[in-house]
Amino acid sequence: MCKFGGMKGLNIGFDAKRAVCNNTGLGNYSRLVIDVLSLYFPENQYRLYSPKNKQNNRLSPLLERENVSLVLPDTSFDRNLSSLWRVSSISRQLGRDNIDIFHGLSNELPLTINNYGIPTVVTIHDLIFRHFPQYYKPIDRAIYDYKFRKAAENATRVIAISECTRKDLIEIYGIDERKIDVVYQGCDPLFSAPVSQDLKQQVREIYNLPGRFIISVGTVESRKNQLLAVKALRGLPDDVKLVIVGRRTSYATEIDNYLLSQRGLSSRVMWLEGVPFAHLPALYAMAELSSYTSRFEGFGIPVIESLSTGTPVIAATGSCLEEAGGRGAEYVDPDNVDQFIELAGKLLDSRFNRDKMVELGQRHIKRFSLENFAKGIISSYKKAIVNSILDYNE
Repeated sequence: MCKFGGMKGLNIGFDAKRAVCNNTGLGNYSRLVIDVLSLYFPENQYRLYSPKNKQNNRLSPLLERENVSLVLPDTSFDRNLSSLWRVSSISRQLGRDNIDIFHGLSNELPLTINNYGIPTVVTIHDLIFRHFPQYYKPIDRAIYDYKFRKAAENATRVIAISECTRKDLIEIYGIDERKIDVVYQGCDPLFSAPVSQDLKQQVREIYNLPGRFIISVGTVESRKNQLLAVKALRGLPDDVKLVIVGRRTSYATEIDNYLLSQRGLSSRVMWLEGVPFAHLPALYAMAELSSYTSRFEGFGIPVIESLSTGTPVIAATGSCLEEAGGRGAEYVDPDNVDQFIELAGKLLDSRFNRDKMVELGQRHIKRFSLENFAKGIISSYKKAIVNSILDYNE
C-alpha cells in the first residue's frame, strides 16, 4: 500500500457514474472532487470507475490530465450487467487495479468492497427522504434508505457535507460520530471569477432579462419552495421581477395556477430551463438578490454560488442553509411571506444594506475555498488508510 508523505502517491478510485452521466447536483460535486484533488495533489492517480462512457463536456478537460483516467467494466459480462458491476463485481476489478482507497462520491459503496480489504470513504450528501418522505416514491425511499445506511455503516470513513448531515447520520442511522468528517464543499471557480460586462450584456440579451430581478436557482419542486418568493412579489416594488432558473416539475403547475389567480403577477415571473452552466455566474451577478428558501437541504450550493458572485441571499431556516450562508445571508421561515417581503425590501431599497451583506458574504465563503475542500478530503483518506491498517493489525 502507498503511504502519505514523501513517497509515491496513492492510486485512488472513485464511483464516477454521476461524474460521467449527470450535469447537475451529484455530478457537479463528483467532478469538483476530481478537479480539486488532481490539481492540489497531483502526485496521486485518480481512476474514475463508471459503468459506461458518455460524452460530457464538463468532464472531458479533467480526463486530459495525466493523473486522471476513466475506467469501464473490464469484462463483457460486467459490461452487459453494468448495474450489478457497480454494486458488486466492481470490487474485484478494484482489487486487480491495486486501488489504495475507494471513494463513493454519491451516497453509495459497492456492497462487496470490504471483502477485498480496500479502505473506503463515502460522501453522504443528505437524508432528505427521511425528513420529507412525501416528496419521494415509496420504492425510491426504500432503495435510498438501504443504500445510504449500508454505505455509511460499511465505510471506513464517512464524509458529511454539513453539520446538519452529520447530525442526521448519528441520530437516524446511529453512525459512530468518530468516523464522520464534515468537509464543506467549495463551488466551481467559475463563480468567484469576475464576470465581464460583455458576458453580462450577452446573457441579458439571450434571455431578455428585466432590469431588476430576484433570482432563484434550483429544480422547481415543492421542497425548493419557490412559491414563497412568488407570493412575496406582491409586497415588493413593481419593477422587481423573479427569474426562476431550473427544471420544471409538477410543482411548477402549482406556481402557474397561483399566478393565474393573481391579477398582473404572471408578467413578473420569468422561467428559464436548460441554462448552460457557464451562464449562471452572470445571472447571479446581475440579480439584485438571490432567493433559496428550500425547506431542507444537505448543504445548499446555490447559496455559495450566489455569495461568490457578490449577490446577497435570502435563505430558509430549518436545515443547513445557515451553515452555507453564515452572516452573508438573511433567513426566513419557509412559510412566512411577510418576513421575506421585509428582508427583501431592505436589500432592494438600500445600497448600504446590500453592500454590507455582500461584504459579510465574501468573508464567510473563504471557509469554502477549493484548497480547504481538497485538504479536507485528503485528510479523510489518510484517516481511512490508518484505520484500515490498525484494523488489519488487530
